[in-house]
Amino acid sequence: MSEQFTKFIQEGQGWRLGWDPAAIPYCGLLAGYEWAIELTNDEFQTFCRLALELKETMAAIAAELMEEERIVCEAEAASLWLEAEGFPQAYNLRFILNSGRRCEGMWETESTQQLIQAIGHLTLF
Repeated sequence: MSEQFTKFIQEGQGWRLGWDPAAIPYCGLLAGYEWAIELTNDEFQTFCRLALELKETMAAIAAELMEEERIVCEAEAASLWLEAEGFPQAYNLRFILNSGRRCEGMWETESTQQLIQAIGHLTLF
C-alpha cells in the first residue's frame, strides 16, 4: 500500500471498518457487536478482496436460484476464510483468521450489506 492513503473509519449498527496506514503492524480494523480485531495490511487487504469476491459470486448465482432458496458460498486465502450464507441479495458474513492471533467474527444480514458498501468505498487496491 502507498503512503497516500489516510485514516478511514466507517461504522453502522453492528459493524465497524477501519484503516490507518500509520498504525504498524495492525492497520486494519474489523468489528461487530461486542468484538473487534486489528488486522495487518495483508490480512485486511485479503479480507476486503474476499468479501467483494463473495458479493460478486452471490450476485452471479442469483439467476440460478429459486426466490426462496438460500445458499452458502465460501472464499479462502492462506490466512483467512470467509463464508456468505443466506439469499444472494441478503446474507450473513462470517470469517475466520487463521494466522497468528486466530479469531473469528460474524455480521448479520443488515450489517453485512452496509459493511460491503463501506469496503467498496475503501480504495486500497
